[in-house]
Amino acid sequence: MILQGKRVDLPPSPVVHRRFEDHVRDTPDAVAVVHAGTQVTYAELDVRANRFAHFLAGRGHGRGAKVGVCLDYSVDMVVAILGTLKAGAAYVPFDPAYPAARLQLLLGQVPDLALIVASPATAAMVESAGTDVVDLDLLAGELAALPATRPDVEVTGDDVCYAVFTSGSTGTPKLTAVRHEGWFNLMNWLQLEYGLHRGSHNLVVSAFGFDLSQRALMTPLFCGATQHLMDTRNFDAMLTYRTLDRHDIRVVHCASSTLYLLVDWENARGGDALARLDYILFGGEPLKTERVTRWARREGNTCTLLHQYGVAECTDVATSYDLAHYRPGEHDIAPVGRPAHNTDIHLLDDRLREVAAGEYGEICISGVSVGAGYLNGSGPENAKFTTIDVDGSPRRLYRTGDRGRVDESGELVVAGRMDAQVKVRGMRIDPTDVERALGRLAGVREAAVVVTRNDAGEAELNAFVVPSGKDLAEDDLRTRLLWSLPRNMVPTRFTSILRIPLSPHGKVDRAALTDICRERSAAGSPV
Repeated sequence: MILQGKRVDLPPSPVVHRRFEDHVRDTPDAVAVVHAGTQVTYAELDVRANRFAHFLAGRGHGRGAKVGVCLDYSVDMVVAILGTLKAGAAYVPFDPAYPAARLQLLLGQVPDLALIVASPATAAMVESAGTDVVDLDLLAGELAALPATRPDVEVTGDDVCYAVFTSGSTGTPKLTAVRHEGWFNLMNWLQLEYGLHRGSHNLVVSAFGFDLSQRALMTPLFCGATQHLMDTRNFDAMLTYRTLDRHDIRVVHCASSTLYLLVDWENARGGDALARLDYILFGGEPLKTERVTRWARREGNTCTLLHQYGVAECTDVATSYDLAHYRPGEHDIAPVGRPAHNTDIHLLDDRLREVAAGEYGEICISGVSVGAGYLNGSGPENAKFTTIDVDGSPRRLYRTGDRGRVDESGELVVAGRMDAQVKVRGMRIDPTDVERALGRLAGVREAAVVVTRNDAGEAELNAFVVPSGKDLAEDDLRTRLLWSLPRNMVPTRFTSILRIPLSPHGKVDRAALTDICRERSAAGSPV
């Protein structure tokens, strides 16, 4: 089964920062970035990025080089990214919100970094990298003496524009590279498909290291709009909502769990800052529709919710679905829609043969969005990038490891991970199926399920439940679940919790929940 995205011609050199430069020429005085009360125009941002690009070129850090960026959200971050792209190099985000041990692990995966851009607040986090660490403020005098015009560097659609870390099945983070052509195609599709324009001002709400944040950072500059950056390292629902309420922001990109927090904030306070947005583009984890549908359908809500699916290895977004079409009675799982331009979705069996319409298979992605592969090593995950024959022609694709099918309307439905299933009392179970069943119970606002092992080494399901009102009795939850799930899919333990912990990327932090289970088990107390 193949879902084909619309074929749209791209320019001969689909290079992302060239579109930004078009806006510099056409609207130089338009505001490009707003941060901490400071506004920077397109012309001002361009000059600063050009000078940094000349600085990199003068050090020999051009095409093929990798430049680390470890900065809090700021104008300097955008300057560093654009300057790196203009020099023909690729940037690698090192998120200062990460724990120190995590940053050290990531730095060890990129031994050939050209340099790292940091600030006084972040420099100590990356000083062990064994490469030069530069501060744009301290370089101000040197940069001011460099040309304000863009450097004469040829950049092509095949060149790598950025590389982000993604979790590997081996436990070691993998550095996956995205090409200019794929990134350009993504933003060009968003602009054409959803009518993004110079008024589509954006607010970044996710952590810098998240693959989603890369298109969130660049899409407004691609469209000639304004990028708003918050003066905080970690997500803050109150500050985010206040920023949305005070500024003419039209678009937000975020993980599903982040959307739930913002919706809860608006519901609790009776505001409409979210409801007034043009678009919220979200995804990255299984959707709990009960968390957003009531808000989405309230009177006066004009915000379009785009439920999207994709992977970092294929430029972040592969499909999109307008949640206004979602009907609980018709959809057990909310679809993620149809492919982006110049992108195809293949549903294949374990021998890479197409499955029939309506059948489940592994979701594979082909087209211009497929990235350049993993840059740090040659482990088994590199085999996820492979080639198959389609109608007599070779087609390069990426095997996502996700399980899905195409529904009767021609929309992609993601059912979970191929490798997420665990055997519990002899039966294979996907914990996300249990989460969905819990989320449908009255009194349950949100739920997450993790797998642990008991003293005998057997897998057990542990459910964490956020009540919508008073605490929920474990026996009551178990009894009600048995009406919809077989006994071996009912969790062994239930824990009421005030909120589900989130990772820096805004997704459910399952490792933190697993740690809670282990700590309570070690203490001899029930989970």
